Amino acid sequence: MYQTVGYNPGPMKQPYVPPHYVSAPGTTTARWSTGLCHCFDDPANCLVTSVCPCITFGQISEILNKGTTSCGSRGALYCLLGLTGLPSLYSCFYRSKMRGQYDLEEAPCVDCLVHVFCEPCALCQEYRELKNRGFDMGIGWQANMDRQSRGVTMPPYHAGMTR
Repeated sequence: MYQTVGYNPGPMKQPYVPPHYVSAPGTTTARWSTGLCHCFDDPANCLVTSVCPCITFGQISEILNKGTTSCGSRGALYCLLGLTGLPSLYSCFYRSKMRGQYDLEEAPCVDCLVHVFCEPCALCQEYRELKNRGFDMGIGWQANMDRQSRGVTMPPYHAGMTR
């Protein structure tokens, strides 16, 4: 056996973990990948959500429900609740569900307050979070799973890595 004398590979490098996925010190929850008021990070989604939030909500709910409900059915229910003025109470349930699935912090305040006072921003943030976790929001749950099974996935978004 040959031995290389004097070879020192140096300290082992740790894999890069984006800061938005790292838990805050003293907590077990992760940060959101984007802030609540970063709606213009995705201008197309910001426009769609401003004009017709039921579309964004439907896309979010289909992914969070893992395809058990369709984008159209949840979007239509959200739209109907819009006639009563209560869609934000319905959508805050999905924010809580998302936080539970991805172990996200409850920030900047309680889920229902975020949706009652900042509904469009909350929907845009949730949409971006799922998109940054590798979901193609325009194709739905089943198509995302089909792409994943074929090995075709979008790489997750990493802060600071842009073109």
